Amino acid sequence: MASVVDTKLYDILGVPPGASENELKKAYRKLAKEYHPDKNPNAGDKFKEISFAYEVLSNPEKRELYDRYGEQGLREGSGGGGGMDDIFSHIFGGGLFGFMGNQSRSRNGRRRGEDMMHPLKVSLEDLYNGKTTKLQLSKNVLCSACNGQGGKTGAVQKCSACRGHGVRTMIRQLAPGMVQQVQSVCSDCNGEGEVINKKDRCKKCEGKKVIKEVKILEVHVDKGMKHGQRITFAGEADQAPGVEPGDIVLLLQEKEHEVFQRDGNDLHMTYKIGLVEALCGFQFTFKHLDARQIVVKYPPGKVIEPGCVRVVRGEGMPQYRNPFEKGDLYIKFDVQFPENNWVSPDKLSELEDLLPSRPEVPNIIGYTEEVELQEFDSTRGSGGGQRREAYNDSFEEESSSHHGPGVQCAHQ
Repeated sequence: MASVVDTKLYDILGVPPGASENELKKAYRKLAKEYHPDKNPNAGDKFKEISFAYEVLSNPEKRELYDRYGEQGLREGSGGGGGMDDIFSHIFGGGLFGFMGNQSRSRNGRRRGEDMMHPLKVSLEDLYNGKTTKLQLSKNVLCSACNGQGGKTGAVQKCSACRGHGVRTMIRQLAPGMVQQVQSVCSDCNGEGEVINKKDRCKKCEGKKVIKEVKILEVHVDKGMKHGQRITFAGEADQAPGVEPGDIVLLLQEKEHEVFQRDGNDLHMTYKIGLVEALCGFQFTFKHLDARQIVVKYPPGKVIEPGCVRVVRGEGMPQYRNPFEKGDLYIKFDVQFPENNWVSPDKLSELEDLLPSRPEVPNIIGYTEEVELQEFDSTRGSGGGQRREAYNDSFEEESSSHHGPGVQCAHQ
């Protein structure tokens, strides 16, 4: 080995300049576990230094360049190479995110594809009664003509420009002693890492290895399911060579109902009644989510106050996976009062005789003044407020017209 002019990268890994590949690997593994951002969030810069040092020293060409000319030699003579993800693949047998127990790898060690999320709008009736529906999706499947190879056997070659990585890595100098590693998609293979001669490409998939296929899924919405709940079809997402397909995940989105509002396993509704019903009892019928006609009775003599809530036990939503158990139904009553002058004064006297007696008017001694109650529109605000606004406006106009002298007097 040539004489080392710069030992900084060796010092970062804590190994001597003559360290073997195995010694480098052990040192890097130990330091990467200690300073990985998932375990040590404040050591991001240290982790980058460790990773950069190992990337250089584990590559024979870069290591020789560094041993001869130091970091300056790397900056002036850097070429393509594997990125951060390739470093982790070399050491831990997985990608950058596979190091700390990545979910993108399946149990058998194969790389796992991404899940496909699709919203599924359902009505409250669907969630109450359950529903089976069919969903048509378009997804990628391996080409059957070439078995996902993209062409004839042996036609697929590793891209020489990026060495099969799909990306090119360049190291450029930002300032003296400071470098930046930049990755870009390989233009020769469009990031595939492989190239196929045009004449050897599969006619069906044109070398893409996958084709589009329409998939029809039978979706079962169980009774009691909720907004935001997921229905998963394992392994039904896009296929790709050497990749275990991800899942198709349907996300339930409950549509707004015109009568009922859901709260967990309970239902809420509002019902309007008249004053006579509120005082003398009532009976009404409504259609439930399963089309049953529900009759609600309230006995005479029991008063319903405006805005009060009554409950009907066991008429709410069915519990998920236990549909014979249901929540409750809460009914809020909106009492509608009659319009002004709805009955003649003599009839009012008869009605007053039936209603609870008025409270006695207290005797008032001294000066009194009668006032009149008027209609009030809350959207327009009070008259006093309007008068105050007018006063404020006139005050501001007067103040602004004498603004200059006023300020001068204040400073004199």
